[in-house]
Amino acid sequence: MSGVSDRKNTSSRLGRISSVKQFDALLFAAVLALTAVGYFFLYQVRQTYSAGDKFTDASMNTQLISIMIGIIAALFLTSINYRYYQLPSYVAYIGSMIILLITTLFGAEYWDSNRWIIIMGVTFQPSELMKITFIVVISSFFDRIAQKRATKLDYLKLIFYTALPVALVIQEDTGTAIAFAIAFTVMLFISGLKYRYIFGMLGVGLASLPLLWTYVLRDWQRMRVVVFLNPELDTSNHGYQSNLSRSAIGAGELFGRQLEDPSLARYSIVPERHGDFIFSAIAENIGFIGCVLLISLYVFVLLRCFYIASKAIDKYGEFMVAGLTAMMMYHFIENIGMCIGLLPITGIPLPFISHGGTAMITNYLAIGIILSVSVTRDIPGVTSIANETPGVAAIDSTAAPTGASSINTRP
Repeated sequence: MSGVSDRKNTSSRLGRISSVKQFDALLFAAVLALTAVGYFFLYQVRQTYSAGDKFTDASMNTQLISIMIGIIAALFLTSINYRYYQLPSYVAYIGSMIILLITTLFGAEYWDSNRWIIIMGVTFQPSELMKITFIVVISSFFDRIAQKRATKLDYLKLIFYTALPVALVIQEDTGTAIAFAIAFTVMLFISGLKYRYIFGMLGVGLASLPLLWTYVLRDWQRMRVVVFLNPELDTSNHGYQSNLSRSAIGAGELFGRQLEDPSLARYSIVPERHGDFIFSAIAENIGFIGCVLLISLYVFVLLRCFYIASKAIDKYGEFMVAGLTAMMMYHFIENIGMCIGLLPITGIPLPFISHGGTAMITNYLAIGIILSVSVTRDIPGVTSIANETPGVAAIDSTAAPTGASSINTRP
């Protein structure tokens, strides 16, 4: 009996998960609905490709396998108390950085950038998984800032862990570099830092843009921005996709075009219509009304995630959910924005819809972590798991150690 009692007490000290009562079934159902919509329209788009094109039936099978792996991974992460992610996240971060460096130096080149690496015949995009490890790792530092336990070294580490992946991907994948920056900025604003420090850091970032434009970005990256500002400047090359995409979306009108032969659709001539420009195909098929419903589903997912962040039992969970949600929100806004010509083309996929195994699995990993935060609840009076897990820093403690920085309290 004493053994049973000890196990119960240990469970209470560590917190517990109530999957039946706390599992956010609405969020998970909405994500599954987006995935189903994506797979359906990928099947439609598949009909517009010829046998020799790169998007084949095998690609559809790969997408389905990625969806299944993603769902299983999400449910697995949901079953784990998210506060155990801290130590493994550093190992994953280092591993992701090594693979990302290898990809940058020796990766397969498509569309003038080295974003992919081929492992045993499987094409893999390391920068996608880097987003998850990046957010989980820097959440630990933001947690210390919010709890007034951060030292000057913690601030330096935060900058270092943020700058490293951005520096590696910015020349190969500007969109992903921006995703890192967006997640960091959102987490920065809810960290409790004084606004003068926040705007100071943002000011430094903005001041560096001319240097990035001149010395870091490649010619094709700069041309995408130039063509965005002047769409008629290069309609046959850098502006080609954007013009065809807008034409396909406009053809959908109010209720969409239901064509018996998909090859007659305007989106059938849009490059990458199975990937970054899948929204063009969807819009032509379901029209303005259907797009409003699809966007509403995305908005529901994002609002639900932000709600989970607001109800997190500690700052660590709040920062993780806020960062992951900000990442997905950026992908959603940027992808649709570039398809309709309101934002520059950056090669960002539409979450849960665009073809891409790595992106699909990454998005489901993010949902799994978010759901883990939603289902994890502490027993009253329990504040930390630090004493039960050697090496894991206390997450809920509010005591500031001697020498801690005092710049994290707002006026």
